[in-house]
Amino acid sequence: MAAATRVLSEIGLLIYPDAQLAAVHGLTDLFRIAGMMVAGGGAPEPPEVRVSHWQVGEDGEPACVYDSHPGPEHRLSHVIVPPSLVVPGEIRAVDASARWLAGLHAGGATLCSVCAGAFVLGRTGLLEGRRATTHWYFAAELAARFPDVRVDADRMVIDEGDIITAGGILAWTDLGLTLVERLLGPSAMLETTRFLLIDPPGREQKPFGRFVPRLDHGDGAILKVQHWLHGTHARDHALAGLAERAGLEERTFLRRFKKATGLRPTEYAQAVRVAKAREELELTRRPIDQIAWDVGYGDPSAFRKLFARLTGLGPAEYRRRFFVG
Repeated sequence: MAAATRVLSEIGLLIYPDAQLAAVHGLTDLFRIAGMMVAGGGAPEPPEVRVSHWQVGEDGEPACVYDSHPGPEHRLSHVIVPPSLVVPGEIRAVDASARWLAGLHAGGATLCSVCAGAFVLGRTGLLEGRRATTHWYFAAELAARFPDVRVDADRMVIDEGDIITAGGILAWTDLGLTLVERLLGPSAMLETTRFLLIDPPGREQKPFGRFVPRLDHGDGAILKVQHWLHGTHARDHALAGLAERAGLEERTFLRRFKKATGLRPTEYAQAVRVAKAREELELTRRPIDQIAWDVGYGDPSAFRKLFARLTGLGPAEYRRRFFVG
């Protein structure tokens, strides 16, 4: 005879225009599998997580379009905004969703987002003053659109208690496992990772990120210097020379460079050099010390420390994970 079960909490998944349905269905399956892992443990009344899907209808109100446990009244404890299949600027019709999310949060629900879903969550105003993450490629846009949000694109998951954000487009696995651990316990989370052959949450985005320079800022003098730095792999980035190339006084150049690029010249040069080193590590078997020298670092130890700080991995570990040559 099957053991009786009890519904522990309900997780709602928001389906908005162009939402990634793979994440919606993947999370639904993940929570079901987690429940199976708990049920297989032999508890007399194993807990289950109820999962429902919500979609804004023609009346502008979200309605339930799928329910794993139909019948009882809905009491959403968590709501997840999945990734988008379009870039953030093309995400459509989210005002009604944002109002719905804000109302649920006021009633005690924990709000969650994955990847560009953070832009939908941002429309609620609830991220202001909070730490949040999104896909590294969209991080600058999230910070620009919601300047009061403390964006940290290095983190795969940021758990603020009542608001949880996850980074990359496949980070729904990290978010899902985070919720499994929260609701069903660490044992259920680990059993789920073993069954699905995936890593437990705790990864970083740093190793996967790429330096995406800001080139559309409209400052021609700074853009000229940026083009020169990329063309020379930033081998020479002395402040005096860069300011002269821009035709600006040094203090003015520093101020305008930081405003245009978001980085100081030294930080920008480091990012350019490390980007070149990453390419060499991915595509060649050249010695790490030689790569360090070629990208402008005479001290291999200093290069290794900088590389680890910017990517989250040492050069040797980075090559082991990403070599494709």
